[in-house]
Amino acid sequence: MNNFEIYQKKINSRKEKELKPATDIFLAQHSTDVLASWESPEFEVFERDKKWYLVIISFLVAVITYAIFSNNPIMAITFILIGIVGYIYIQKEPRVLNFMITQKGIVAGKELYPFENLKSFWIFYEPGDIKVISFFSNAFLAPYIQIPLGKQNPVEIRKIILKFLPEKKEEPSLSDLFQRLLHL
Repeated sequence: MNNFEIYQKKINSRKEKELKPATDIFLAQHSTDVLASWESPEFEVFERDKKWYLVIISFLVAVITYAIFSNNPIMAITFILIGIVGYIYIQKEPRVLNFMITQKGIVAGKELYPFENLKSFWIFYEPGDIKVISFFSNAFLAPYIQIPLGKQNPVEIRKIILKFLPEKKEEPSLSDLFQRLLHL
């Protein structure tokens, strides 16, 4: 074997070590003390028929028409962009994420939410409809973190989390109700 071949082998073995996917490394770092784990889509997908699209488009056209007749181009442009972004968003397929409860905190995909940064939790559970755990955090702008429970038993998850956080009843927010009502 010549020097070039030896050099190539060293490079290839170094690349194999360096090019591990970040997700695998992250999960390996935080999976030493797993109390529960599951996979679930990052958000719920709703069935939308032609009537739903017709209602939403009619609303957008009415608002844009009003904005044009009231000589408010910024409002018109804003609602045009809302329509475009909304269409792109509802066409997006949800990623399937790994979720874990560890001794350190909650792992959701590539994010770790340490228990020190969480104040309380509440499980929203309606059989066949809603199965989500909501954490109230120290964050200022987005204090609520909602994680779908997938096929996990909410009672078992509750027992585990009660060891680390207090349970505090939450009411669904207006935006949650709005999303459910409009199937967003």
